[in-house]
Amino acid sequence: MERPVRVVIAEDSVLLREGLTRLLTDRGYEVVAGVGDGDALVRTVDELAAREELPDVVVADVRMPPTHTDEGVRAAVLLRGRHPELGVLVLSQYVEEQYATELLAASSRGVGYLLKDRVADVREFVEAVGRVAGGGTALDPEVVAQLLGRSRKQDALAGLTPREREVLGLMAEGRTNSAIAGELVVSAGAVEKHISNIFLKLGLPQSDADHRRVLAVLRYLES
Repeated sequence: MERPVRVVIAEDSVLLREGLTRLLTDRGYEVVAGVGDGDALVRTVDELAAREELPDVVVADVRMPPTHTDEGVRAAVLLRGRHPELGVLVLSQYVEEQYATELLAASSRGVGYLLKDRVADVREFVEAVGRVAGGGTALDPEVVAQLLGRSRKQDALAGLTPREREVLGLMAEGRTNSAIAGELVVSAGAVEKHISNIFLKLGLPQSDADHRRVLAVLRYLES
């Protein structure tokens, strides 16, 4: 049998931390540690890595003690620099563009940014944790809407059609081709054609398809 996905949870609210632990454990995940601040998160992951027990993914609140500003996302970016294979999923009460962009710029794979309200959709949240642990992306639709709305003002992506921008937005959320096809009510072949056009227009050469998807999203957000 495959081993369960190993998770470290960083959340200063004990109630929410225990709730996330129970939620994930009940669905076959292994929560190996729970901490309440950014320093403890970095220390815990580094200690696990030293024992060759690096978790698959960290789920961290953006704001944690002592200042409740950006400790969580700072710790996440630091850990990705030290352990590139570590998946990072951050949770935020509100859309904070600066933090989302910073996290995405530091990570090309295995990254997610969700609003805490999204945790209420248990299936969606659990799938997001698994997707990030496996090297994929999981961006909240509201985060994508704000970031891509800002990007539309730039000229670098002027060559994309409205439909291609729509497809790229869904790619940013971590949707698969089949999920995009279902959302837009088009064929899978049409989605593949749109994505190929996006890669071509953004100057992304043939390589690992999943990696190019993330690079396309980053190019969009950074433009």
